[in-house]
Amino acid sequence: MTDSLDRRFRGESVGRALDIVGERWTLLILREAFFGVRRYGQFVRNLTIPRPTLSARLKSLVDFGLLQRVPYAEDREEYRLTPAGLELFPAIVILMKWGDRHVPDPDGPPILLEHTVCGQAGDAYVACRCCGEEITAHNVSARSGN
Repeated sequence: MTDSLDRRFRGESVGRALDIVGERWTLLILREAFFGVRRYGQFVRNLTIPRPTLSARLKSLVDFGLLQRVPYAEDREEYRLTPAGLELFPAIVILMKWGDRHVPDPDGPPILLEHTVCGQAGDAYVACRCCGEEITAHNVSARSGN
């Protein structure tokens, strides 16, 4: 294996990210947080997740800095997205879009996004910051980061 390929696989960013957010419940908890869920009971109700699983996932999301615990009553806390957690929003939206297209619900998309600024349907895509063109697997190349 060449040095650049060896480095790529050793320090692979997608793998490191998946170590933190790659588990199904973790992504669903983040999805709920993006749409305003903050309290433990709301997560349980919306996700029908086993309580021990939810507790473990919330703890790991706090430990990794994606959620923070914030007091909202004398002896109660809620979970809020941190700046690092908020940066995952595009990834969740892209996964949602992919799911709607490739594993659709027979009744149509269960969630539609509306851009609050213009009122139109929000459709996420990855674009070049320089020219604004959409980035796809066919128009980018990878090079070493060092």
